[in-house]
Amino acid sequence: MRIGHFSFRKRTKEYLEPYPSRKFWIRLLDQICILAGIVGMIMTIPQLSNIFIDHNAAGVSALSWGSYAALDLPWILYAFVHREPPLLITYTLWLFLNILVCVGAVMYG
Repeated sequence: MRIGHFSFRKRTKEYLEPYPSRKFWIRLLDQICILAGIVGMIMTIPQLSNIFIDHNAAGVSALSWGSYAALDLPWILYAFVHREPPLLITYTLWLFLNILVCVGAVMYG
């Protein structure tokens, strides 16, 4: 049996769950994951305001935030190759936010 990517499997296998799912709990999980992606980015706003409005990057590690940005790149590539727009959008936005925090930590740290 060939193990392929989900996009390939969802076109060829009837036993896999369709999207959006007909099951309430799976649809709910899909919505929670979208909400988690949005809330996570919103939670970065106080860090950014502290850095760029107050010009205070005390305790912010440029190495950590730069690493987070670098680790977004494989996910962006994965999402692009597998044609997964939700992942592509989410990790591209995360890359942008992580780079902003990293640059701010270098500028004001």
